[in-house]
Amino acid sequence: MNRRLLFPLALLPLLAACRSHEVLPPDQYNLSGTLYGDWGAGPRLRLALVGSGLPNVFTNNSAYAQNVVPSTGSAASRSFGFDLPSFPNLVGIYQVIAFDDGNNNAKYDIGETVARNRLWLIYSPTDTTTPAVNIPAQFPWAAGEEAIPSMSVKRGWNVYDRAQRLSDSNPMAASKITGYDIYR
Repeated sequence: MNRRLLFPLALLPLLAACRSHEVLPPDQYNLSGTLYGDWGAGPRLRLALVGSGLPNVFTNNSAYAQNVVPSTGSAASRSFGFDLPSFPNLVGIYQVIAFDDGNNNAKYDIGETVARNRLWLIYSPTDTTTPAVNIPAQFPWAAGEEAIPSMSVKRGWNVYDRAQRLSDSNPMAASKITGYDIYR
């Protein structure tokens, strides 16, 4: 192959990686909600998708597109948006957590201030029945808890509210998730 042709082709991945990512209003992401609570002065708030793929492969990823915006009228609430991956690395159970990125490395590290809710995001490539799953030790704030009982889920993302009884509508399949509120 011609060298003059190879050089421009080699630059394509670099150019694609350098393009800017547009920051959207929170409701334009496929998961959105409100973050409530006091984070102190000048927090570096970020969101991360954390969870456990089956069988027990820990995920901690904050590299997805996101936006946290202070709400008007209250310093204790912020709107946020987060893009869930179309195909996460593994079938499993996940949560989007909020954290104060104290060391500014864009990744949740044990010891950083964190907040979460009682909603689990379950990803499945097919309609299926999941086994019961306990939270692994990598989640120090909830290790050993039953994350999900055995349940029927649909293909794609499903939302399971642990505060509610298992029913025909819990869990529910969702392509856009709103009201995923997180309290601190």
